Amino acid sequence: MKSYAAVDLGASSGRVMVGRVGPGTLELSEAHRFPNRPVRLPEGLRWDVLGLYGGVLAGLRAAGPVDSVGIDSWAVDYGLLDADGALLGNPVHYRDARTEGVAETVWETVPAAELYAATGLQYAPFNTLYQLVAARGTAQLARAERLLLIPDLLAYWLTGEQGTELTNASTTQLLDPRTRDWAHGLAARLGIDLDLFAPLRQPGDPAGLLRPGVLEETGLTGPVPVTTVGSHDTASAVAAVPAEGERFAYICTGTWSLAGLELDAPVLTEASRKANFTNELGLDGTVRYLRNIMGLWLLQECLRDWGEPDLAALLRAAAEVPALRSVVDAGDAVFLAPGHMPERIAEACRATGQPVPDSPAETTRVILDSLALAHRGAIAEARSLADRPVDVVHIVGGGARNTLLCQLTADACGLPVVAGPAEAAALGNVLVQARAHGLVGDRAGMRRLLARTQPLTRYEPRGGTAAWRAAGARLAARAAGSAPVRRRDAAGGTG
Repeated sequence: MKSYAAVDLGASSGRVMVGRVGPGTLELSEAHRFPNRPVRLPEGLRWDVLGLYGGVLAGLRAAGPVDSVGIDSWAVDYGLLDADGALLGNPVHYRDARTEGVAETVWETVPAAELYAATGLQYAPFNTLYQLVAARGTAQLARAERLLLIPDLLAYWLTGEQGTELTNASTTQLLDPRTRDWAHGLAARLGIDLDLFAPLRQPGDPAGLLRPGVLEETGLTGPVPVTTVGSHDTASAVAAVPAEGERFAYICTGTWSLAGLELDAPVLTEASRKANFTNELGLDGTVRYLRNIMGLWLLQECLRDWGEPDLAALLRAAAEVPALRSVVDAGDAVFLAPGHMPERIAEACRATGQPVPDSPAETTRVILDSLALAHRGAIAEARSLADRPVDVVHIVGGGARNTLLCQLTADACGLPVVAGPAEAAALGNVLVQARAHGLVGDRAGMRRLLARTQPLTRYEPRGGTAAWRAAGARLAARAAGSAPVRRRDAAGGTG
């Protein structure tokens, strides 16, 4: 048995998990969890990356002896370093307002369709490309000698070595998913200096050894290597989908739902762009072809407004509410901001002439029906756009624990759903480390190990999909009538 520390950072919390891997064995436990609380400064919204680094050190101290460390986090955000390698201020949060209106400026130089054809990334106003254009002319960017994405920044502090991990680099909108290298021509047209980025490295590559000072602070005995993993948390989560063969779809659920397919090549058609699908890189040359959906954020915000009631009891009550009385668009920008979520869901139902939920159970049912409907739509469109048959849907991440959502997704898709593992990002992180050290085989072997060792639940679809088709058509017709402006998030990952 060997032990691997998986640093897994989400938008609201971070944790250090310890995975123990041996022949036919895969065990996971939590060593330390810590908050991730962004800070609003006079100049805007910033990540407290020093606090996160402190949490990582505390987690490694709690983890005890480990054979390797890997780091994954959310996408698109970065830290800037000066010529001495010192951090130039706390990294800007992707929800900061500095990128408002920047996309339109970029499209004047590189039209949106051309940008998609070059990078395969869905539109999100805070992609790294837009952040760098927004930062033009700032003193901080002028002084910068190096840009490190968040997981790579933490790895640099742990080891003193710099690199840019490929799966996360693919979320910057500066990478060509066909060549798996930087889109040099595109960057030149937009005045973005790609020399800011450290050399690209792949999942499984060595990322250095823990520095002596880190060993002293954590109590670990060296040498302890840091291993590059799929550092975008969704890349790690998809690596931990316990699928057999290729005819599967996945939904990485948590605050966000990321629904799609694992492909061998990107889909860069205009139809794909209009459907708002993204092509991000995954393990072993794969492409994560997916759509971002609002996810359980809707329910999390309602629970906060309701004073955190017992979730299990609420889900039991929601299961008794008639299905599909009302549904909302889980991609509507009206639901992005925190606060007053029950009222906003009620207003969306009222504005579209549907019954208005008047209890937490009814509101919860609206949310879960709407998410299942969005899962159905994303998977159906992905299958069509990529011309890929799908026999089963795998739900991984925190939403795999939500039995009602899993069953409704099976019903909506008309396909069996296999739920689990819930800790997919951490498990994918651990398995890439273990594979790099010779303990597990290829990607298929990793997935077989997951299927044998992790608790999984299978949900069979109930009844036909006619009611779901009708609900989708009803929602599409109302959306076409009101034509709301929508935005889908590309940064949240599975956290």
